[in-house]
Amino acid sequence: MPRSPQIDRFQYLLLMAACLVLTLPLEFVFRARVYRRPSRLVRTLVPVLVVFLAWDAVAVARGHWHFSDRYTTGWLLPLRIPVEEFAFFLAIPICALLTYESVSTMLGYLADRRRARRPGTAEEPQGAEHA
Repeated sequence: MPRSPQIDRFQYLLLMAACLVLTLPLEFVFRARVYRRPSRLVRTLVPVLVVFLAWDAVAVARGHWHFSDRYTTGWLLPLRIPVEEFAFFLAIPICALLTYESVSTMLGYLADRRRARRPGTAEEPQGAEHA
């Protein structure tokens, strides 16, 4: 099946969009609360963006690496950074945060269940007498 060069140009961006779409259910199923705390999310993402986009800019300027013209749109940010790199440093940390928060929620839930099943650790009402 022949591939369209126009579709190839958007592969990187489509992959980043797919990552965000596939991890979005974690926000609701496991109550990750990543998108529901936007100021916290921004404070988390800004250092990542600043450090890694600066790193990219230096690497591109020094000719250490380049980005495929075939798989990128050609849309450039200042310092000749492809928009796909910005999308990468935005999407992947969000996916990681969603995963981290979901795993934390599940581990907390499992710990609570284990505690409730141990004999003598179940919460008893105040003043209850033991037989």
